[in-house]
Amino acid sequence: METERPASTASALAARLEALPMSNWQRWLTVIVGIGSFFDLYEVFLGGVLAPVLADKWTLSSTGKSAVIACAFTGMFVGASLMSVMADRFGRRKIFILNLASYAILSVASAFSPNLTVFVVLRFLCGVGVGSELVLVDTYLAEFLPARLRGRYIAWAYTVGFLGVPVAALIGAHVVATTSFAGVDGWRWLLIAGGLGAVFVLGVQKVLPESPRWLTARGRDDDAAAVVDDIERKVHRSLGRAAPAAPAAQAPAPEAVERQRVPLADMFRTYRSRTIMMWIFQILQTVGYYGFGSMAPLVLVAKGFSVTESLGYAALTYIGYPVGSLVSIPLVERFERKHLIIASTVGIGVFGLIFGLSANTAVIVAAGFLLTVCSNIFSNGFHIYQTEIFPTSIRSSAVGIAYSLSRATSAGLPFAAVPALDAFGPGWVFGGSAVLLVFLILNVALLGPRTTGRVLEEAAAKTP
Repeated sequence: METERPASTASALAARLEALPMSNWQRWLTVIVGIGSFFDLYEVFLGGVLAPVLADKWTLSSTGKSAVIACAFTGMFVGASLMSVMADRFGRRKIFILNLASYAILSVASAFSPNLTVFVVLRFLCGVGVGSELVLVDTYLAEFLPARLRGRYIAWAYTVGFLGVPVAALIGAHVVATTSFAGVDGWRWLLIAGGLGAVFVLGVQKVLPESPRWLTARGRDDDAAAVVDDIERKVHRSLGRAAPAAPAAQAPAPEAVERQRVPLADMFRTYRSRTIMMWIFQILQTVGYYGFGSMAPLVLVAKGFSVTESLGYAALTYIGYPVGSLVSIPLVERFERKHLIIASTVGIGVFGLIFGLSANTAVIVAAGFLLTVCSNIFSNGFHIYQTEIFPTSIRSSAVGIAYSLSRATSAGLPFAAVPALDAFGPGWVFGGSAVLLVFLILNVALLGPRTTGRVLEEAAAKTP
């Protein structure tokens, strides 16, 4: 198990972070990390935007359309499981920046794909690059923010990031309608836009500090203390106050450093029930959450709308993602996380059925909008929740490995959902999703611990 370090190290540094008043420093950190999540979320929903476009361009079969959606998710499965483990080994900051830089380069490269095969390979590599970005958003912010505001500010970060979803669809609807711009096909500009991540990385790489909690977990107490000292100075300077003198550092006992490093296998010993709960959860949540986002344009085409119309209507429903994220901000601290997840799951199921069964355009768009609102109350709730239930030494790995299962499921989902959509229609697809969401609710209700309002170390402790 993760054990407390001497008062001069892990617990004292955590207490200093918890005691800091909120200031512009924490707010800017939230915005910066939120912008980082923008590129992951843009990428997640880009496959659904591109699938109907490339189906016309390259005369794709159901398998080809599925491959367009699935290739990035397959890469994200590899990236989420690999890069999140690397973040526990090499640091949150380094991997966060590495992910964005590699994604930006590969996204631009994929824009010039001459055929489906090259496109699938490059999009897979894009997915590897950005696969653990959301895991690092959760982990990184949770390790800086105080318990009383942790959920609220992580929700704000995702509100910034989720602006990328309707942007992808709105730009997609306009760009796709343009045969070419500056001699380049319209759809390729959607991928070139991902290269903006490189500009973002150049701008912030010197601004983001390493997580002090991660540094103490690796036995680097002096480095952790220096980071906390610097944060305190910046926070108090932004508030117009003098920073308090930092307490004198004391050398920790060597055995305490070793005890702090929790073996990854502890996921299946001390934290077995939480690990099982999150693995089941991540497999099932994919159907209700990513299933809609990646399939909505194809569902609308199946209902008889043109490609351009379907992207336009999908963009209207996608506005619910940032709206839902914004709505979640006052809710995540007011209600227990697991209860909020359960309630929003019910909303996803109900509005998904209405979206799938309706033939009226206004009802379809309204149901899709309300579904995405519920989806991001759900999403913000579980992103906060999953980072609270594991200790610092395995937090990124445990969350990333579990989260990778959602990416793997997302990669396989189109190969089942697209043929089912063609064979049975939207109603049956969303009806099947609703059934799976019932099992998700039971899983969280029975196995999920309570975390709201607890200090990170307390929430991650093996308690009910």
